[in-house]
Amino acid sequence: MTDARIEGRDEQAVAAQLGREPRGIHEVGHRCPCGNPDVVTTEPRLPNGTPFPTTYYLTCPRAASRIGTLEGGGLMKEMQARLADDEELAAAYRAAHERYLEARAAIGAEAGLDVPEIEGISAGGMPDRVKCLHVLAGQSLAQGRGVNPLGDEVLDLLGEWWAEGPCVTVEQEEERGG
Repeated sequence: MTDARIEGRDEQAVAAQLGREPRGIHEVGHRCPCGNPDVVTTEPRLPNGTPFPTTYYLTCPRAASRIGTLEGGGLMKEMQARLADDEELAAAYRAAHERYLEARAAIGAEAGLDVPEIEGISAGGMPDRVKCLHVLAGQSLAQGRGVNPLGDEVLDLLGEWWAEGPCVTVEQEEERGG
């Protein structure tokens, strides 16, 4: 089980990864093998009151860059076409959408947040479209393989993005004045 607590060091790492202060972090959704958070779970309403449907936010810039390359290469369009042709895949993708909504509802309940504006809306295009591979990969990392088949496929294509070591260190953030 991943240690989900958010500590100051984690927040500093996420800030360095994003290049800005993180907002609405609920917990670490997944830790990279290097030890840094690579997915954070966010509360369904940001501190400024904005509804935020992206529960699983991928923070690692290396993984995000590789996913951007996959998106640019047309993978979303290919996956979308497969959803239309493969009933079993489409059913598994709809189930991933439901799991996403269940997790967000639990986070909202724990945080005492009611967010009717995003009721029934997950992220990444689920349950019928493929619109953001970052979200799908984030869900697979945070909820585990077998939950989102398309997110699992994205992870398989990424390779070991962590192999070169941590994408950021807290010391890097401190050098920037963080």
